[in-house]
Amino acid sequence: MLVRSLTLAALLAVVAGPALAADSDDPLALDLNKARPLVIIAPSTADPTLRGLNEALKDPATKAAFEERKLVIYSVAGMIGKRDDKFLDQQATMALIRQFKLSAKDTVATLVVLVGKDGEQHRLEHTGTLEPKAIFEAVDQLPAAEKAIVAPTVADLKSEPAKGNEAKPGKDGKPAKPAKPAKPLPPPKPLED
Repeated sequence: MLVRSLTLAALLAVVAGPALAADSDDPLALDLNKARPLVIIAPSTADPTLRGLNEALKDPATKAAFEERKLVIYSVAGMIGKRDDKFLDQQATMALIRQFKLSAKDTVATLVVLVGKDGEQHRLEHTGTLEPKAIFEAVDQLPAAEKAIVAPTVADLKSEPAKGNEAKPGKDGKPAKPAKPAKPLPPPKPLED
């Protein structure tokens, strides 16, 4: 019995492992329909765009404007990734770089991309530094459909009726009788070793 359980567990790990890893690789997937990631990929931490933005975020008014627009900052300097000043693991950092299909020659210039709640990417052009005002204008110019996206809450999910449980009218337009509950399955037979 123990051998069967271990074999089943190993088989599930082999089959489900890559599928679960593929879902967790993309750090931007966590913010889909919830926030607007602002991704900055710079060659080093001394990059003027990255440093200027970090300095601007020290101002409480600028930080409040970022939070009001639901902006989340992802930065990659060299090969070190961060999400709102918290370090990302190496796998998530590499997945972020791969998502923008960058090559070695592209790492010379700083890339700034605004990702909408719907996942659509908008490249922000800049020279040298990038002012927060330009970022706010880019967010404000996003389509109205993107701004209307709201992540479902737990209360919303509980209030929605489950599919297939709606009462369907009978032939006369009157409510049909509720369906009988399914018969329980017989208990499983014991395994023989």
